[in-house]
Amino acid sequence: MLASIKQIFRPQAPASRLPSVPEGERFYLIGDVHGRRDLFDSLVEAIEADDAQRGGAAKTTVVLLGDLIDRGADSAGVIRSAREWGARRKVRYLAGNHEEMFLQSFDDTEMLRHFLKHGGRETVLSYDIDRDTYNSLTLKELQDEIRRIVPLEDREFLSGFEELIVAGDYLFVHAGIDPSRPIEEQRRSDLLWIRERFLRHAQPFAHVVVHGHTIFDEVEDRGHRIGIDTGAFRSGRLTALMLEGHERAYIQAIDNDGTIQIEHTGGQ
Repeated sequence: MLASIKQIFRPQAPASRLPSVPEGERFYLIGDVHGRRDLFDSLVEAIEADDAQRGGAAKTTVVLLGDLIDRGADSAGVIRSAREWGARRKVRYLAGNHEEMFLQSFDDTEMLRHFLKHGGRETVLSYDIDRDTYNSLTLKELQDEIRRIVPLEDREFLSGFEELIVAGDYLFVHAGIDPSRPIEEQRRSDLLWIRERFLRHAQPFAHVVVHGHTIFDEVEDRGHRIGIDTGAFRSGRLTALMLEGHERAYIQAIDNDGTIQIEHTGGQ
């Protein structure tokens, strides 16, 4: 009997603390847009409405997780929309591997060749060049042409993207992190390109990593990492994750046969 009473009043181990962003801050993280300006512009409107509805004194920051460009039909338009949004509110931009390929293509013809094979063709065609002209140019001629047609402000904008952001218990990055290295020793090549070594790692990191780069049919929440690239360019589904305190919620812009619908999903 005495043992039972002692068991009842034995101090209980504290529940695992849920990860959180800093108090008084709200974040919206957007996965890989890949040229889907229609989905992006609809998601911008939905985030603005959600932020207004939540109200309060929270300081809101939007983070784009990289790969704004390539594959979809209007990369130039996405760049323009993203830059204009940043003029109206606090938006931070993370570099993706596709931005890196694009920027290197202006000076490296072999990188241009690689870029064009991985969605860059659609990006070039979203600027002031018609398809017949594009098809008639040699690689070197095309390089000269993109130097002419891509505005300097677009190149400078993309060149200024960050590599990673830490917010409380979370880390935001495009591709992921090298599990063998501390945050301060991460390499840019991994932050923008890593895949299997990061995805296979099953143990907790120092922070919960929110990332894009790898496409999942649905948001992949593994506890220690959250993948929010839902393949907008091919699935028609662009995802945003809202973080405030311990709360998580999702907003998706979904192309339903040409009509964009917004779907909200509550998180923990």
